[in-house]
Amino acid sequence: MSGCTSNETCQPDPEVAKVAVSVQLERLEQPFFQIKTVADAKQFLQQQPLLADQFLQRRQFPSDEVLATSLARLSTNDGLQKLGRESAAAFRDTDSLRAELKQLFQHVRYYFPAFPVPPVKTFVSGLSQDLFVNDSLMVLSLDFFAGPKASYRPNVPDYILRRYAPPYMLPTAALAISSKYNQKQLTNQSMLSEMVQFGKSLYFAEKVLPCTADSLLIGFTDKELVNVQFNEGKVWAHILEKKLLYSTSPFIIQKYMGERPNVPEIDKTCPGRVGVWVGWQIVRKYMSEHPNVTLAQLMAEKDPQRILNGSRYRPKRRD
Repeated sequence: MSGCTSNETCQPDPEVAKVAVSVQLERLEQPFFQIKTVADAKQFLQQQPLLADQFLQRRQFPSDEVLATSLARLSTNDGLQKLGRESAAAFRDTDSLRAELKQLFQHVRYYFPAFPVPPVKTFVSGLSQDLFVNDSLMVLSLDFFAGPKASYRPNVPDYILRRYAPPYMLPTAALAISSKYNQKQLTNQSMLSEMVQFGKSLYFAEKVLPCTADSLLIGFTDKELVNVQFNEGKVWAHILEKKLLYSTSPFIIQKYMGERPNVPEIDKTCPGRVGVWVGWQIVRKYMSEHPNVTLAQLMAEKDPQRILNGSRYRPKRRD
């Protein structure tokens, strides 16, 4: 539980455990690597219409023949076969994955009873897409999350790459599910709006994955997390002094919200996406000040100013 701050006393909620959920989990990387010919690939596509339509985006190909040819080329590629074996080794325990998914879905349905639990497919995509989820399908690309020992890794900088390891797969899925419920003002493009929007997503993730370390939810290293917690007041003072909250400049918002190795405008040790983390703390404070607000009500709240005002967020600066 390294990096854990708010979840030190994680106990299973007996009420959540009562929530009825059936997890349909299918390991598709196995039949995928049995494809040897275009005819095999066509049969695979016929057997997996949802995967073909939604994840493989069948309609973007001129014909099923073209898509099947592409699939057959991938499935017989020596490098991808090796990555497939490594991915399968990293996620060998199907029962454990099913149990983790069940707990995730139970928590989502506990807070959102109408949540449609999608069938889950694991797959090896050739590092084309890490995860897909909607009401009718979830696809987990195991090759993205196989970890540092894999022969091939996603083509992203190291500070993003570290988040592509097995412990990050379910947090990534939880954040993706949050977008179904996370409402926002479409006309409000301020930094505060972005901060609260991301903050709500992370708060959602921590509620549906209550035993998951903060470092895994946001993707900071333990050292980065400790550093930003210690300097929370300094970070907030910088945001206020530079009048950043209501900036609508995409360039400025990207500096504090986007993927970067650090934010030297604050300090060279300040991690990238620090505005996302501050937004999370604002939402946490808001919910602690309003214990009667449900997760569903929080996610439906579109006014970021109301959340900021209601949070009374004023971290003390340590000099």
